[in-house]
Amino acid sequence: MADNHKPLRKISEAFKELEATVNSQTPDDVKVASFSRACTLISPLFGCLGIAFKFAEMDYVAKVNDLVEASKSIGTLQDMIERDVEANTVKKGGSHTRNLLRVKRGIDMIKVLFEQMLVTGWGHVGVPPACPEWTRGGLDYVVARQYNQIGEIVSPKI
Repeated sequence: MADNHKPLRKISEAFKELEATVNSQTPDDVKVASFSRACTLISPLFGCLGIAFKFAEMDYVAKVNDLVEASKSIGTLQDMIERDVEANTVKKGGSHTRNLLRVKRGIDMIKVLFEQMLVTGWGHVGVPPACPEWTRGGLDYVVARQYNQIGEIVSPKI
C-alpha cells in the first residue's frame, strides 16, 4: 500500500520530528514551516467528523494557512510569538500568535475526540463498536456527544 494512503502515519512522523526538536538542546527552535506542515496533515481528520464540524475545519485550515504564510518570513515559533508580543498584537484577531493558539486548540479537539472514539469502542472503520452510541446515530452521534463533553477544554479564553 502506498504511503499516501496512511495519513495517520504521516501525521505521527511529522509530530515525532517536532517532538525531537522540543526535546533537544534547543527547544525554542521549532520552525514555523515544520510546524505548519505537520498541522496541514491534520486537516483531513476534520472531514471524518461530519458536516457539523465543517466550520471548525474551515477555521482550522485558515489559521494553518496563515502560519504557512508566516513561515516564509519568520523562522521559529518563538520568533513569531516574540514579534507579536513586541507589537502588542498577541490577543488581536488574525495575529499569528492567536492563530497559533487556535490551531493548537483544533489539534487538542481532534486528539480528544479521536481518543474518546477509541475509548467508546469506535476503533475500526466499518466495524460497529460495542457501544450504544452506534445504534443511536453512528459516528456523528458519538462525535457530537464527545464534543459536548469536552467543550470546556477547548473553549476560547482569548
